[in-house]
Amino acid sequence: MLWHIVFKTTVTYNKGKTRGKTAIDIIPAVDIRGGQCVRLYQGDYEQETVFSDDPLEVALKWQSLGAPRLHIVDLDGAAAGELRNLATIKEIAGAALIPTQLGGGIRQLETIEEVLKAGIERVVLSTAAVENPELVKQACQKFPESIVVSVDAREGQVAIRGWRQETELTALVFIKAMVKLGVKRFIYTDINRDGTLTEPDFTAISELIDNVKYPLIVAGGISSLNHLRMLKKLGAEGAIVGKALYTGDINLKQALAAISQL
Repeated sequence: MLWHIVFKTTVTYNKGKTRGKTAIDIIPAVDIRGGQCVRLYQGDYEQETVFSDDPLEVALKWQSLGAPRLHIVDLDGAAAGELRNLATIKEIAGAALIPTQLGGGIRQLETIEEVLKAGIERVVLSTAAVENPELVKQACQKFPESIVVSVDAREGQVAIRGWRQETELTALVFIKAMVKLGVKRFIYTDINRDGTLTEPDFTAISELIDNVKYPLIVAGGISSLNHLRMLKKLGAEGAIVGKALYTGDINLKQALAAISQL
């Protein structure tokens, strides 16, 4: 059915459990394609920048700098409809001392079970949530605290299948439908701003936060400490930061210290 090794850091690692809420979570993105750590521009697979050929090394780097959580995406999986970098993902999940969340091509309950057993704390559903709401319902019943739905929107309309296919769903309508199925946490990504180092769509984010009384993690266009401050002020639970960390526009350690003081 289609819905029309030693780390010097002040963070206390407590894998698999929720961190005490003192500030917005700054969550580094580890996007994997072809076994490499990459970033795309506006989700375009033809506009790829490779930042490392060792995603595990990158993940451990962000952990060492104090990241409270990692956001892992299997970009090959998102396009193919099934995980394609599972070995690398399991390697990161097994080595990380901080919670991890995974998205990209997860469209079966068995896959959800497999990655959770491998050490992933949260599973992120996107295409599956649009095309198979029954899966979402079953997953939420079985793993109520581990399911996150990603709302990936372009010009306000939800996009699926690696962001390549548009739907007629608006972000807010989609979220409200998912809440009825038991979803308790969401990620909102503005596709047009993702990887652009511009700025988030604060108006759209504010509207979603005001209308949805569940935790919202934001992604897309976050490129400065001021953006993180604004998202915290609006009430976002977390901010997934990708390109800005890899280019140095945001220094993770400094940002974590600054945000914790707000």
